Amino acid sequence: MKQISILGCGWLGLPMGQRLIECGFTVKGSTTSDAKIADLRISNIIPYKIEINNDNAIGAIADFLNNSEILLINIPPKFRSSTHADYSAKMKSLIPFIEASTISKVIFVSSTSVYPDNNEEITENTTICPETESGNQLLEAEKVLQENPTFTTTVIRFGGLIGNNRHPVNSLAGRKNIENPKAPINLIHLDDCIGIIEKVIDADYWGEILNGVTPFHPTREVYYHQKAIENNLPLPEFNHQQPSIGKTISSLKTVNSLKYTFKVNPL
Repeated sequence: MKQISILGCGWLGLPMGQRLIECGFTVKGSTTSDAKIADLRISNIIPYKIEINNDNAIGAIADFLNNSEILLINIPPKFRSSTHADYSAKMKSLIPFIEASTISKVIFVSSTSVYPDNNEEITENTTICPETESGNQLLEAEKVLQENPTFTTTVIRFGGLIGNNRHPVNSLAGRKNIENPKAPINLIHLDDCIGIIEKVIDADYWGEILNGVTPFHPTREVYYHQKAIENNLPLPEFNHQQPSIGKTISSLKTVNSLKYTFKVNPL
């Protein structure tokens, strides 16, 4: 029976594990919360409490990785909640455990925040110059994994995540003076996150970088006004005094290489 280990069974990792079980995988999943152990068991995911720190890993990580060929790394950077977050250091502390395990293939969930806002279309070949500390650390984490010769890593850079009671309009509703009204949106639904990861595994598509953004890019102002109206929320108010900056993320490589068809339009 095929086995996969998912490091981080949260908003994406838990339903991803459930889907892989439906596909015939045995799934080991990690959480940092005692309370979520029961949720994993209910989903038939073999649960582990594991925490990756800047200089070590806490928990039965060797057993968590044992007998799995594939590791899905899906742990949030938590840059906003911690001023001491060092995501690339966490990946470096994880490396020796992967090297000593049966893992030969890794999927790393990254973000389109590694790309600059240059008002251009962005592909996987775009020269990267992150504009934020979080973008720099994510890019460094990608390199740490992809440059390791012991295993092969595919990086998936997802856009803004929506679905399953998660949507940015909920935090934007009623806010004033929001920047970049004319910038395009770059979102992806949970179902498509799961679908792309599943396709990478099915297609044995390793050692690559992929963008995961639905090919639908209205402006922020048009889109979030529409979503606020649909959900009976106060309209967000945008600032038109400064030119808008943003980017349009292309997922054409994902569509062509994986023969993937996006399931959910954010509209």
